[in-house]
Amino acid sequence: MASTSTVPASHAALVEELGRRIAGGALPAGTTMTAGTLEREYGASRTVVRESVRVLEAHGLVASRRRVGIVVRPREEWDHLDANVIEWALDGPRRAEVLRDLTQLRAAVEPMAARLSALHARDEDRAELLRLATRLRDLGSVGLGDGDDYLEADIAYHSLLLRSGGNALYARLASPIAEILRGRASRGLTPGIPHVGTLEAHVATAEAISRGDADAAEGSAREHLTLVSGEVGAA
Repeated sequence: MASTSTVPASHAALVEELGRRIAGGALPAGTTMTAGTLEREYGASRTVVRESVRVLEAHGLVASRRRVGIVVRPREEWDHLDANVIEWALDGPRRAEVLRDLTQLRAAVEPMAARLSALHARDEDRAELLRLATRLRDLGSVGLGDGDDYLEADIAYHSLLLRSGGNALYARLASPIAEILRGRASRGLTPGIPHVGTLEAHVATAEAISRGDADAAEGSAREHLTLVSGEVGAA
């Protein structure tokens, strides 16, 4: 494997470097490396290399094969919901595809999460969702949709939406969805003034959850994600 870069010989740095090179396509599926090669290229110890490979294996990016070496796995085998994989992929040539896929996942899940929240959320969670939706509307309506305060409220809103209905599998999606929201914002892909209707759909969803109207909550959440899909496509 040709040497293209040098990073500090630490576990975190090596994971970051290799993760980005794999997600970005510089190390395509089927690329074979050896521990010795990585040690020489990055000036890393055998222990650092082994720890780094274990992390990348956990992300689904590589597989260690006896008498072959460390092999980059096909993209479809990666852990696409892992926050690190999302981060690395967003900086690669498939950014648009990553944004599209995760937005489609949100569109499939969040409407049902809103329905469950309307049926099962605690009173304090209903109130908090409405507070967050109102804050998003207030910030976005004055052109602050690309700011840190909006991002913080947006992550809190969608994380609580996924958790408050009581479905543990939906709750597990809070982290990757937070990462995609954070990733869009940090790369300037979140507009200062959100797509027309998204702010209102946020509030309508929270209001429906607050009054326990499952049908309206699901419908408003679906409308919101439809509008977000258009926003992502435009970006």
